[in-house]
Amino acid sequence: MPKNIFELSSPGRKGFTLPTCEIDTPLEQFIPAKYHRKSIAKLPELSELDVMRHFIALSHLNHFIEKGLYPLGSCTMKYNPKLHEALVRHSCFGNIHPYQPESTLQGALELLYELQSDLAEISGMANVTLQPVAGAQGEFTGLKIIEAYHKAKGNTHKKKIIMPDSAHGTNPASCTLAGFDVVELKSNSEGRVDLEALRAVIDDNVAGFMLTNPNTLGLFETQIVEISELIHSVDGLIYMDGANLNALLGIVQPGKIGFDILHFNLHKTFTTPHGGGGPGCGPVGVVDKLLPYLPVPMIAKNDGGYFFDYRNEATSIGKVHSFYGNFAIMVRAYIYIKMLGAKGLRRVSENAIINANYLMKKLEPYYNIQHKEYCMHEFVADGTKQKKLNGVSTLDIAKRLLDKGYHAPTVYFPLIIPEAMMIEPTETESKQSLDAFAEAMIAIADECEKDPEMLHEAPLTTPVRRVDDVRAVKVLDPRFEIKD
Repeated sequence: MPKNIFELSSPGRKGFTLPTCEIDTPLEQFIPAKYHRKSIAKLPELSELDVMRHFIALSHLNHFIEKGLYPLGSCTMKYNPKLHEALVRHSCFGNIHPYQPESTLQGALELLYELQSDLAEISGMANVTLQPVAGAQGEFTGLKIIEAYHKAKGNTHKKKIIMPDSAHGTNPASCTLAGFDVVELKSNSEGRVDLEALRAVIDDNVAGFMLTNPNTLGLFETQIVEISELIHSVDGLIYMDGANLNALLGIVQPGKIGFDILHFNLHKTFTTPHGGGGPGCGPVGVVDKLLPYLPVPMIAKNDGGYFFDYRNEATSIGKVHSFYGNFAIMVRAYIYIKMLGAKGLRRVSENAIINANYLMKKLEPYYNIQHKEYCMHEFVADGTKQKKLNGVSTLDIAKRLLDKGYHAPTVYFPLIIPEAMMIEPTETESKQSLDAFAEAMIAIADECEKDPEMLHEAPLTTPVRRVDDVRAVKVLDPRFEIKD
């Protein structure tokens, strides 16, 4: 592990020389005396090369997609083409300001208008708002639209949102935040929605149904038409969590098979920066009857050009984010869609599906896979075999994978699979990359039998060994303190 940058310091060493100040006015006239330092700042003294090597070394301690496979299930950690990054950094995007007059923003507004239209076409929805800046905020936006729809009809008693037990964790949290009551639905033996269980909980108090499709087991929910008919029979709305949309591009349009609302994750499906807490973008698409409730402003077009459209302000749920969301993320998604086109987007999903199924079959002899049918873009293996035979947990396997140079898959989710490992290779990985990852997982399965104690101690080669994950989250203290 690299030394602390203060330990590398050498008196008199400099990395940068500031130009001579051309202002003769005394410093006190610019900065009041009470803000002046009483002692010299304790800063490290290093050359530019020292600093560069230090931070480059630190960067290699982290994991990133350019370094290795990132198989986080349900996260779609695909490679981001550098050409897209170069384009989005162009001054024509970076130097504009949301307070500029509309007449000076025509290029940006045209881009947003086309992105709205493209996402609507991809999803089969009537229109799309780009305001939400995360998938979870997209969920909240969709739920507020559900609330507004029922309120407009005087159905204030509709407070129940049904969702499967395989739902993303943000789904019940968003429902609660939006003021709804969550009704959990058990999955059937095939890992899909149990229609009989659904019929048993449907009544006139149901406001909607939230469903991820493909679901968190990587399986396509084949009963959407039946589910939609049941929910619509009580004037409920059906919401699709679009976290796994990477499996459907150019293949299925959710708005054409019964879904009323859908959120996208532009920072996943459409190859924008992902991980590290942001940035994100969670647009929401709706069918015709929900258009009046979309956040304002929308981006519209008339003979005079493109403009911020507030015409539905009286019925809209209002704004859900300042200005118009994360503009740079939208630019990336726009570039991604335009460069790939319709055929290219379909190939994205086809390759994601092929990669996931290939990897699943490679690992099937070594790890338990509860649902062995063809998956979509991801699959769930588990460590129950290793746990039962040698007491090696899924956490042990995930930590050992770090020693092999890979980020761990999503572990212990979905909750309905004991010792779960949700693996999503994405479409950007080659067969050679998948084979190498499979070999690492197979080697770990062998180690579980021959040296289980070593697995309990893993990781063995990382700068920081196994930590108390719970305490690290609850007692986060990243500060560095200089000791005299």
